[in-house]
Parts: sequence; C-alpha cells; structure tokens
Amino acid sequence: MRAARAGRTLGGMNDSDSWFEAGHVAIVTGASRGLGRAIARRLAARGLYLVITARDGEALAEITTELRGATRVEAIPGDVSELEHVHRLIARANDAFGRLDLLVNNASTLGHVPMPAVEHLSPAVFQRLFETNVFAPLHLMQHALPLLIRSGGTIVNVSSDAALNAYPGWGGYGASKAALEHLSRTLAAEVDGFGVSILVVDPGSMDTRMHRDAEPDADFAAMPSPDEIAGSLLRAIAEVRDTFSRVELAGLLGLAAAS
Repeated sequence: MRAARAGRTLGGMNDSDSWFEAGHVAIVTGASRGLGRAIARRLAARGLYLVITARDGEALAEITTELRGATRVEAIPGDVSELEHVHRLIARANDAFGRLDLLVNNASTLGHVPMPAVEHLSPAVFQRLFETNVFAPLHLMQHALPLLIRSGGTIVNVSSDAALNAYPGWGGYGASKAALEHLSRTLAAEVDGFGVSILVVDPGSMDTRMHRDAEPDADFAAMPSPDEIAGSLLRAIAEVRDTFSRVELAGLLGLAAAS
C-alpha cells in the first residue's frame, strides 16, 4: 500500500499540482468532448500519461493529436458498455505504461432525447442507461482495481444531482446515477485500507452538448465551462480525503476564486 499523499486543501494552502506526478497514468472515458476532453487536457498539462476512449473515433483522434503535444497518449475508440472494450483499456494502460493511478468514469448517456417521463420510459432505454452509466463503470472499476491497489490510486465516478433529486424527465438517468453512487460507496467500504480512494463528483450545470440535448432552453451563458469544472475536479482529487467522498464541483469554483 502507498501512504496517503498530501495535496491541496480547500483553504488554498497547498498547490493542487503537487498531487499529480508526471508519468503517472490515467484512464479517461468519454474523452472526445465536453467534460471528458477538458479533464484529459488538464491531466496532460500536468504530465500524466493518458489512456482515453470515446465512441466518436474522429473526435477522439482530434483530441489525441492535441494531447500528444504535451504527454504520451494511448487512444482506443469504442463503447465502454462493451466488456471487451473495457478489457482493452485496462490492458493498454498496463502494457504501455505498467501502472494505473487514476480512473475517470466520465462517459454517460441520456438514453433518449427528449428524455421521457417515467410513465413512458421503455425497458430498452432503461437498459441502455444502465449499460453505459452503471455496468460500464462497474466493469472498469473491477478490472482496474489490481492496478489501482498497487499504485494507491483514485477512482472518479461522474454523477449528477439527478441521482439525489427528482426532476421530471430525469427519472431513468437519475436512477442510473443513483445506482452508480451506491456501488461507489459500497466498493469504498470493501476496499477500505487498501489505499484506493473513490470520489463521486456532481459537476452541476455546465455548457456541454449533452446538457444542451437535455435542456435546450436553458441559459447556457450563465453556466461554467467544462474546463472550469475540470479544474474543480483536479482540486477535488488533490484534496486529502477519506476512502469515499462525494463532491459538488460547481461549489468549488467560488472557493478557488477566493483562495
């Protein structure tokens, strides 16, 4: 086991970059756009090696070219809901870099747009929501654990306030994120003492294509950018914490501005 690493406290006393070590390795899913792309950019800027994936191969190739100007990147297009694709991601991290320090389960789906009320939520859409938003991160966590235990690494599962609150139309998506959060809490209890940290993050509202698909009439000019939320995520990762934490990332923006 690796001892707990000191990092930036939310009071602003330490530099969050001190947590991130050049040459450490991160897997980021859904990395071709939005929050996933912003996270990959910020990790690359800190010298982490990356394994990134997304379903859109063309967009993934574009961000890969950009990131390779800053760090080593292995890009594997595909769907994280396919078990063999999960195996490829973990194997590539191990074969290319020999370690894994950070797993960011960011890839998600709304299932269907416009999002249906529970009354009209079909079994096929509900199944697709759970395949992508629950089963895929579960498989990644299961297969990544040996490497993460070896490094004393961190799992980040991107959730939503819809996991905790009832919004009309968000029932299927919210249920999938609630399931992911409960799995995260339970896994944290099971790996307590092994040096692995599990962080569930709620990004809040931000200007992404996914949010525009979900709520096309929202005021996106008033929302933070994915890059701002990604900055909050890196501060949350660096904060000293228990085996399990749940963090609302938008709430860290004000703390960062005040520090």
